[in-house]
Amino acid sequence: MKKYFLLFVISFSFIAKGFADEGMWLPQLLAALNEKEMKKMGMKINASDIYSISKGSLKDAIVSFGGFCTAEVISDKGLLLTNHHCGFDAVQNHSSLQNNYIRDGFWAYNNGQELQNPGLFATFIISIDEVTAVALKGVTTNMSERERQSAIDKNIAEFRKTIKKESYQDILIRPFFEGNKYFMFVTETYKDIRLVGAPPSSIGNFGKDTDNWMWPRHTGDFSMFRIYAGKDNKPADYSPDNVPYKPKRSLNISLDGMKEGDFTMVFGFPGRTMEYLHSAAVEQTMNVSDPAKIGIREKALQVLNVFMRKDEQIKIQYAAKYAGIENAYKKWKGEVLGLRSSDAVGRKKELEASFEKIVLAHPSMNVAYADLLKKLEQAYKDIEPYAFARDYYTEIIAKIELFGFAANANAVVTAFNKDEASYKKSVTEVSERLDGQFGEYNATVDQKLFEVLMEMYVKDQKEENVSPLLKKMLAENGNSYAALAKAVYSQTALTDLGKLKKILSGIGTTGIQSVTNDVAAALYTDIFKTYVTNVSAKLNELQANINQLQRTYMQAQMDVFNKKTFYPDANSTLRLTYGNVKGYKARDAVAYNYYTYLDGVMEKYKPGDYEFDVPQKLIDLYTKKDFGPYGVNGKQPVCFIAANHTTGGNSGSPALDGYGNLVGLNFDRVWEGTMSDINYDKNICRNIMVDIRYVLFIVDKFAGAKNIIAELKLVSKKSK
Repeated sequence: MKKYFLLFVISFSFIAKGFADEGMWLPQLLAALNEKEMKKMGMKINASDIYSISKGSLKDAIVSFGGFCTAEVISDKGLLLTNHHCGFDAVQNHSSLQNNYIRDGFWAYNNGQELQNPGLFATFIISIDEVTAVALKGVTTNMSERERQSAIDKNIAEFRKTIKKESYQDILIRPFFEGNKYFMFVTETYKDIRLVGAPPSSIGNFGKDTDNWMWPRHTGDFSMFRIYAGKDNKPADYSPDNVPYKPKRSLNISLDGMKEGDFTMVFGFPGRTMEYLHSAAVEQTMNVSDPAKIGIREKALQVLNVFMRKDEQIKIQYAAKYAGIENAYKKWKGEVLGLRSSDAVGRKKELEASFEKIVLAHPSMNVAYADLLKKLEQAYKDIEPYAFARDYYTEIIAKIELFGFAANANAVVTAFNKDEASYKKSVTEVSERLDGQFGEYNATVDQKLFEVLMEMYVKDQKEENVSPLLKKMLAENGNSYAALAKAVYSQTALTDLGKLKKILSGIGTTGIQSVTNDVAAALYTDIFKTYVTNVSAKLNELQANINQLQRTYMQAQMDVFNKKTFYPDANSTLRLTYGNVKGYKARDAVAYNYYTYLDGVMEKYKPGDYEFDVPQKLIDLYTKKDFGPYGVNGKQPVCFIAANHTTGGNSGSPALDGYGNLVGLNFDRVWEGTMSDINYDKNICRNIMVDIRYVLFIVDKFAGAKNIIAELKLVSKKSK
């Protein structure tokens, strides 16, 4: 027993150190799990001020913005603040050569000038409750993954019938800890969201590709929207009669700024993390999966960059798509760098060795978890070639929009073969979707993407995973990918919106043949069939095994290291993370401070440059030092960093001080720390935030939007 106890203490010390200063915590559990530590670190409010169902709390000012970002309510008139890149698609949709809001920015100086955005929504969390016992009722360990999920789905479906909620509320039930626990979220979603303001991209996306995921950063990454509601303040579809939403809580804004060591919180909807993986999974990500996706996106970006630099119309059409491709591309490059430099695989193996020693020393654990690590290692080895083929298929198909049009056409055919009602519904839905897609489409650009990416699809994969029809067509075109692309795009009807809609709306037998016989539709169908037959069937089987093993391993870690408080991986549900403002040492002889200023913008400024040009008015304000109340000692703060554990989905999340006041807007992470989704390292993982004073400076002094400033409540740190 003495030997076991000593081993446990040593092992637990390692684990506690490994998990320090990180976490994405469920807000309803803060009082029980985190409040004491948070106050020790500098929090001045109580956990009940962050999350409460009996009174207005900070959670009532936080929304899921469109399901892909976070935003916060910053006025009693429903004004929302989020990132520029989160609102970028809306800005792009309203832009044209005549009204180029991407280039020039957009500001509504009264409510009547605000622009509606069909499809955009903001979701509030009303309450969160654990429902594990309900979800897992009757679930046993000897069930297959399919049987287990079926039982859970039935349990949840029956439970939903018993839940009392308002007609305008929804219920989300999500798995946590790899399905070992379940939580229920009662939500309210507002669907009338209007654009209020966005700076020019030269401010909102200053530094673009070069500075993305980098520190020091000098980007005013923000935009503003407004929630509109029915006259009863409840969710309502768009109507000119709707009124600005009156929130339960809006955030106060502090002008005090931050200093090193200050406590910070980030509240939002982080998308996906995988902190509890086996070392084999981390190794596969680092050496196989990420490099494959990086290679494909690098080729796609090269193609888009050439066209966008030559043609302003194409630049507008492809701006959001380019940003999306580049964002993940650079993130994965940083992730690989970080995983290697932090010896993530070695750290995981050290943890696993500690885990195994404790399991072997404890009879009951040995019975439950014998050979678990070996099974996981073998499972990841088995899935590796199929995972590579999956990444190649999904990355390449998604970049070639012609295949997306083919998939839409096939969906209408499938609906036609089902029944008339399904067909009519499908035609309407697909037609609406195509209108949006073709507004941002250029067939010449897409043809070049096809040419470049199809070559990778053929040459970089196992031959059995390549479409036989593609190989046949390639041979018929002299094995020239350029000739193949020209042949496909000159013969297909799917790149012409008018022709495509005509085919779909009068589909009949002739229409079905038009889709089936179309060269692009036929090619897409064969590529899809090859993938389903040779890859996805086996992949799904192997993934189901990994899911079961990973769920067991998650529970095993909580059992073995039972003195540790575990936080669940991010899954796009409401979370709070906290830390302190601090710089970091990136590598040997390279150390970074925690603040940047407008001086740095001017140091990077390059007249006429795609990434580093700035508006003349900003230069004039800087030259005059006309910063208003937002500057400090003759300098204008721009961005700062802190050790808050964030990920995708946290874009737009509020950075709050110890009093719960808004001090910044989260928008990025430092490049060396992007591996934090898999391996958080407190020494180099930092989140990047726009200082709220820079946001206010741009709104007030640059845009002259005094109407917006008048809505806000500016406070000192002593105010809650």
